[in-house]
Amino acid sequence: MSRIRFLLDENVDPILRQALHQQIPEMTVWRVGDPVAPANGTLDPEILEWCSRNHFILVTNNRASMPVHLRQRLEAGETATGIFVLHPSLALEQIVQDLVLVWGASDAEEYANLIWYLPILS
Repeated sequence: MSRIRFLLDENVDPILRQALHQQIPEMTVWRVGDPVAPANGTLDPEILEWCSRNHFILVTNNRASMPVHLRQRLEAGETATGIFVLHPSLALEQIVQDLVLVWGASDAEEYANLIWYLPILS
């Protein structure tokens, strides 16, 4: 069992990382474009591959193509670490609350090959 680590898609508001670290400073939250993460403009399939290799769960607001890329990856016999898709009207406080709950109450392996849509509870 391993601790969840999040990679924020480049289109996710960077304030989310700050808000998560205010709640749990030791939480690992990287963002596309960080020096240690995929560069801005990296194609979605490459981001999913990077997440798999590095054991990060992707947090994205890309509701259109990310599910398609995940399905293609699984159909090709590959695995994925999982994806959390943010609803466009979801407030920052709710996103933080949901991700903190996920981080504290589960392990990364529980989300393998799955896509979850936030909010968790509506």
